[in-house]
Amino acid sequence: MATATAPPARTARRTSRALVAGALAGPLFFASALAQMVMRDGFDITRHPISQLATGELGWIQIVTFVLAGLGGVALAAGLRRTITEGAGRRALPVLVAVFGIGLVAAGLLPMDAENGFPAGTPEGPVAQMSWHGVAHSVAAAVAFTALAVAAVVMTVRCVRRRAAWPAVVNGAVALVLLVPVSPEHMSLQIALNGLVAFTWTTVVALLMRRRDMQLG
Repeated sequence: MATATAPPARTARRTSRALVAGALAGPLFFASALAQMVMRDGFDITRHPISQLATGELGWIQIVTFVLAGLGGVALAAGLRRTITEGAGRRALPVLVAVFGIGLVAAGLLPMDAENGFPAGTPEGPVAQMSWHGVAHSVAAAVAFTALAVAAVVMTVRCVRRRAAWPAVVNGAVALVLLVPVSPEHMSLQIALNGLVAFTWTTVVALLMRRRDMQLG
């Protein structure tokens, strides 16, 4: 009897751990980013995007933060693949969330350029010519957040089909926020808002899926 129940129990534990990792990605990312904003000289969120924390001597902290948050996104994708087994988007959702996670890892490993006086000692103004890794960072981040926006759209469709009105509205709002074009005048603040919305979504989805999985188990 114990042998027969062991594999499902192990699968349940793996699923739970994956969803917990997905839920922790957002709080980890913003706890690290907020600490760095306070501690690093010259950083101004109204002028410098969070990604710019990955530059300078202490940039490795934000690089690691990006990578860990991205791996949390990949873990969430694995958890969703095991918990969402029916309905619209059951195949697309894990793939889209995995793309989000992989995009964050890539964005961390390919840091943007130093500019606008940060890190301290950097000349004021935008960089004259973006480096290849700066361009790649922007592309990776854009792909990551677009994938998550599409995932929110898919979740909206699922909620509509279940006639869950408020969840549908919330998921739709998340998708709209993430798909609004970035304004050059308020780029840093908008990127920070997008990150907050995105990671709140992943955390809430991970916790809801874990609770549902535990109830079914």
